[in-house]
Amino acid sequence: MTPYRFMLLLMFAGFLSQQLVADEKLGPPQQQKQEVVSTFSIVAYDPNTKEWGIGVASKFLAVGHVVPWAKAGQGAIATQSFANTTYGPEGLKLLKSGAPASEVIKVLTDADPMRANRQLGIVDQTGEAATFTGEKCLPWAGGKIGDYFACQGNILAGPEVIDDMAKSFEESKGPLAWRIMEALKAADAAGGDIRGRQSAAILVVKEDAGYAGLNDRMIDFRVDDHETPIQELDRILGLKLKRLVEKTEENTDAE
Repeated sequence: MTPYRFMLLLMFAGFLSQQLVADEKLGPPQQQKQEVVSTFSIVAYDPNTKEWGIGVASKFLAVGHVVPWAKAGQGAIATQSFANTTYGPEGLKLLKSGAPASEVIKVLTDADPMRANRQLGIVDQTGEAATFTGEKCLPWAGGKIGDYFACQGNILAGPEVIDDMAKSFEESKGPLAWRIMEALKAADAAGGDIRGRQSAAILVVKEDAGYAGLNDRMIDFRVDDHETPIQELDRILGLKLKRLVEKTEENTDAE
């Protein structure tokens, strides 16, 4: 075992013990009555603007309060299927230490007795991406990685959902938030979640880019319950991007 791997395992020891205690109390998956977060998501990074982002959609109420986790300078995480929300904060701690996305996924899932039911995607502080789909995730389930992004989903119409999502992100231009939105729209057009539509969310973080420069939440929009959540999210994001463009133009004129 390398010293680096040993350091990560030590950092994760507290989480492991807590997770084992929690799972022992809750029992196996069928006894926990946990609602599956069947969804499709993308985690991505823009090396030019130093932005990290997540887009997600699902036939699940308020999916934005479960799946996306991100911190500027550290990375972005999407946790879904029988979502383990501790993957978010614990994964960000590991990313902050400099651990690559693939290593963080290994540490998180190796310590999780329910790893076979989990699905997650991570992009780290350098833009390396990794994705994981447990063998017990409900089909169709899988993921795909590319330069600076990872796509994943479960209970989907088929692999074309992920393929079209990845292709759209790779081919689209403009701000990271817009490229993420285009990826969600492409996945939805390819069939998306076979159970239907209900909620969607987008989160983009950048250092000091939040309200009044006091945090890193550059964009944090959620459509929690809607017949066409991706289209509604697209409309809201369009309003935000329009204001950002107008603000840039105003600053240019002032100069």
